[in-house]
Amino acid sequence: MSTIISAQMVHELRTATGAGLLDCKKALTESNGDVAAAVTILRKKLGSKLDKLSTRATKEGLVESYIHVGGKVGVLV
Repeated sequence: MSTIISAQMVHELRTATGAGLLDCKKALTESNGDVAAAVTILRKKLGSKLDKLSTRATKEGLVESYIHVGGKVGVLV
């Protein structure tokens, strides 16, 4: 029986490990929604790359927004 994997579960696993979205979803699917087992699967699959990703911090960045006149079109860059 398959467990439904929600976006919230994928987000929590991604926040905890730093792995990519698709990798997190595949690991959760393989572990039937068990987060602890999914972390183990990701560690086996990604190896030392997972440790490097989880400690990486964003040091620089800028987010800009634009809302067009009338408010029907908006952009975040």
